[in-house]
Amino acid sequence: MAMTVHCDIVSAEESLFSGLVELVVVTGSEGELGIAFGHAPLLTDLKPGPVRIIKQEGGEEIYYLSGGFLEVQPNTISILADTALRADDLDEAAALEAKKQAEQDLANQSGEFDYSRAASQLATAAAQLRTISQLRKKLGG
Repeated sequence: MAMTVHCDIVSAEESLFSGLVELVVVTGSEGELGIAFGHAPLLTDLKPGPVRIIKQEGGEEIYYLSGGFLEVQPNTISILADTALRADDLDEAAALEAKKQAEQDLANQSGEFDYSRAASQLATAAAQLRTISQLRKKLGG
């Protein structure tokens, strides 16, 4: 049996996951991280995108985070997210439309254009689509 560590995923609205895990894979500010039992203590900010959890019995769950923080302690992994959703709850059509609209906004800048808002919307939509892609790979199609 693999070594496990307790993991909590919490957003401002709710606790999404709490349990024993073998592995957590997230995208930190410096790149992708794999956290397992025995990992060194760590505190990092998280980029928007998917979080993969391999649970104690080998099952896998995928979540979407809009950003947040990861804290690793000797016996606990804590993920504190601004917004978090189960990947199953993401709406692919809405994410594709948001990406398309943000790309159009960036291409057609006008006098009242808010570049940072459009870029943020594009990054959020792209992160949601990456999460949906990972969920599809997990489900095999």
